[in-house]
Amino acid sequence: MTTDRHIKLGRTIALISFLAGTIIFGLYYLTSAFELLFVGYGFIALIGLINIGVLIAILVRAGADRENRSRLLKTCGLMTLNIPVMKAYCWVAIILLGTMRITFTNETGTKLTDINIIGCGGGHIEKLEVGESETVWVSITGDCSIDIDYLSNGQRKEEMVAGYVTSSMGQKLNHKIDGQDKDII
Repeated sequence: MTTDRHIKLGRTIALISFLAGTIIFGLYYLTSAFELLFVGYGFIALIGLINIGVLIAILVRAGADRENRSRLLKTCGLMTLNIPVMKAYCWVAIILLGTMRITFTNETGTKLTDINIIGCGGGHIEKLEVGESETVWVSITGDCSIDIDYLSNGQRKEEMVAGYVTSSMGQKLNHKIDGQDKDII
């Protein structure tokens, strides 16, 4: 294989690694689909082996081709730029695994105020107009449940959001506040 083909292969592998990894991470961020974690781990292992093989081939070629050594080493540098990107994606994925991203939607027909998220890391929403939504990131602090209480027409009401949440169970959740659960006395 010629030097130009080594360089083209290294750049192509670097680009494919970056784009495919970004797509997998982006889909996981948007959906929190647990299956995408396994796809991501498998992808990291497979593409890591391919990158190492191509990187070694380029380094061997750089040792033999003094005239193009600089271009070959730049290609190696380009390939290794994916390492910090992968680490950043893994770091964010770990944060997402420890967080419930809950979108609350007011479907009660009345304005809600003083909405308290109880359990896990908790949270607060000042008010939600009818039909309005707001997303709250709730830290998972261990085994816990998530409930809300709020004021609706001057009455304190309570609803269950998630009966059981535990570490590494982070996900996206939509909760429609419907006012059907019990009043707090």
